[in-house]
Amino acid sequence: MGKRPVTLCTAQWADMPFEALCELAADMGYDGLEIACWGNNLNLDKAYEDDAYVQSIKSSLEKHGLVCKALATHIIGQCVGDAPDPRLNNFAPAHLADKPEAIREWGIGQMKKAAVVAKKLGVHVITGFTGSPIWKYVYSFPQTTEAMVEEGFDEIVRLWTPILDEFAKNDVVFALEVHPGEIAFDYYSTEKLLKKFEHRKEFGLNFDPSHLLWQGVTPHLFLSDFRDRIYHVHMKDAAVTLDGRSGLLGSHIDFGSLRRGWNFRSLGHGDVNFEEIIRVLNDMGYDGPLSVEWEDSGMDRVDGATEAADFVRQADFKASDIRFDEAISN
Repeated sequence: MGKRPVTLCTAQWADMPFEALCELAADMGYDGLEIACWGNNLNLDKAYEDDAYVQSIKSSLEKHGLVCKALATHIIGQCVGDAPDPRLNNFAPAHLADKPEAIREWGIGQMKKAAVVAKKLGVHVITGFTGSPIWKYVYSFPQTTEAMVEEGFDEIVRLWTPILDEFAKNDVVFALEVHPGEIAFDYYSTEKLLKKFEHRKEFGLNFDPSHLLWQGVTPHLFLSDFRDRIYHVHMKDAAVTLDGRSGLLGSHIDFGSLRRGWNFRSLGHGDVNFEEIIRVLNDMGYDGPLSVEWEDSGMDRVDGATEAADFVRQADFKASDIRFDEAISN
């Protein structure tokens, strides 16, 4: 197995015009992009309706020697499954502000369009979030009943099944990024959700070790156990820096503050053991992209993402095609 393509998730770069971002990504050393479907990167409505616009996206990628291996729909998918939350006003069109049901319907429609656009672009994987109607119950006080939890999982299945049906029509799969704030945020909630979806093939996982690490879940064990559902991989680091005052829940302190008990870090500056991850990926036979989702409030993003691309190339290594002791056998 050769080395995997190194791509850049553009979610944190959606402020840049797409052509300029392609030029920068190539200059930083990336092979391709995981394109965010918001901001200045990719307009889903326009791509759904206008094939010439889709061709312009392809042309920009080709001009800079880049490929697109996935679309990112995180903020859109969040609008599908969340309980009414005023923070979703930041994700949906302005005219839908404070209209939670309208925001949800918009999210569902956009996710269905994403499947069509992915097919137009020749992309098979869409990464993202599902949202969660029960995230506010993560700490069970006031008391949370088992029925409330089951209802939350069932609601996600109900809301996402028509979307996944559209994915199936377009030969596209959804890769949920297991993440706090989602219905599946750790090991056992992921296990439960996959069972709820009856392991339908259109619903899989975007493996991101950073969100697991600070929760105390060992990333490479998660990766190995859910290997048959891993459709995409994020390369992202985090550091846990508990000092006796800070806690894992973050104290309502924004990312980047050194008072926090953990922070996302640029690749190689945190605690994730990427060697074990690469060894599991090799064992799985995963040959998809290693997508850098760059998030580090303490470092310049161009410097950090440039260094991150090089870090991934150094961290990735081929699986062996021989046993190490074959040369000494009779």
